[in-house]
Amino acid sequence: MNVETPEKPLASWRGKERYDCEQLDCLTIIFKSGGCSWSKCWMCSYRHERYGKTDCAELLSRLRAQLAWVIRENKPEEYRMVKIFTSGSFFDPVEVPPAFLADVATAFRGKLLIAETRPEYVSRETLVSFIEGLDDGSWKTPLYCAIGLETSNDFIREKCINKGFSFSDFTSASSVARSAGAGVKAYLLFKPLFLTEGEAIKDMETTIRDILPYADLVSMNPCTVQRNTELEYYWKRRAFRPPYLWSVLMLLKNAPVHMTCDPLGGGQKRGPHNCGKCDYELVRGIRDYSLNADRELIAALLETECTCKNEWQYVLGNESPYCMPLTR
Repeated sequence: MNVETPEKPLASWRGKERYDCEQLDCLTIIFKSGGCSWSKCWMCSYRHERYGKTDCAELLSRLRAQLAWVIRENKPEEYRMVKIFTSGSFFDPVEVPPAFLADVATAFRGKLLIAETRPEYVSRETLVSFIEGLDDGSWKTPLYCAIGLETSNDFIREKCINKGFSFSDFTSASSVARSAGAGVKAYLLFKPLFLTEGEAIKDMETTIRDILPYADLVSMNPCTVQRNTELEYYWKRRAFRPPYLWSVLMLLKNAPVHMTCDPLGGGQKRGPHNCGKCDYELVRGIRDYSLNADRELIAALLETECTCKNEWQYVLGNESPYCMPLTR
């Protein structure tokens, strides 16, 4: 590898995140890695973002180069939280060499860190070692393992998402993480493939209740159609419609805990959307709610007057299982 060639992450940006009633400056990084070991989820295009065949030494060198670029581009005093994503799982030793974990812990020592991983890679030994390098006493819980549970329903997770693990795997990983001194963040997927709008709402309502004993932080992701996925195949054939923003608002309003929600692609045909006229205001309001947790804001947005609300209510009452969506 030409060491003079700049190696950048797939993406890196700064923003705000709500944590413990505060709004923290946050650095988000998506590292290009050795690739997701599972690589079968039907809605995910990140599995295609990976290095080709490389040995461990070259992979480690490239990851370190990405980290060096991030450190050069971001002053440590300008952010307190770090969110890390990869093509799959940060704690997968095949995808991310263990030596790189130590580099990341050292680079972000004293920061609040959230790292995404599948449950099978949540190891007490790995987490304890990582936290030792990361923790300087600034945070009661310096590390959160973010797990894409998507739903608590094993049938939906297998048949509609092809996630490859069970709810019991998630709860076991939660216990391991907490025993190591880490917290747990659950990522939930609202309206995966093959569900009607009404079925998706009921599944999400049940899931939120089910995860309360196991998740310290919750993020609900309305389904977006990413390119080169099985989900896109069905969407192009009009067999899938992303969720209505009205449904997202209703779930946020009725949830027993505060959930963050960033409707990626909101208002666009591939993302959660309504009719196009009311979308911008609602997407902006949902993102504001993620930061300020203002339930009155969500309630007010639900009262927004738009003719597409009648369409949404009709869909909830008339869309049938095992049929094509009623709307686009």
